[in-house]
Amino acid sequence: MFITPAYAQTGGASDPFTGLLIPMLVMILIFYFLVIRPQQQRAKAHRETVDKVRRGDTVITSGGFIGKVVKASDNSDEIEVELNEGMRLRVLKSTLMDVRSKGEPVKDAAS
Repeated sequence: MFITPAYAQTGGASDPFTGLLIPMLVMILIFYFLVIRPQQQRAKAHRETVDKVRRGDTVITSGGFIGKVVKASDNSDEIEVELNEGMRLRVLKSTLMDVRSKGEPVKDAAS
């Protein structure tokens, strides 16, 4: 009688990925600035310190050895490290974890 049939309104055709595009881009930017960029900066700084290794520096290898550099050349990727009197190792520069210069004090483990 007084009831008219209700019809659903047709909305504009929208792409389901449009609503996800902007949040996804924001998440990628946040991930880049919080994770990728700082890691690249740390890797660059480590590469620079390893390239500047010279005779007399104290180094720590990735195997945990601590020793003094006896021989280092710029054109080779190997250095010679003296662990104690008479015990020398040839080590690749890429396996160095930390490089301390001659006058740098040992870092305190408590602080």
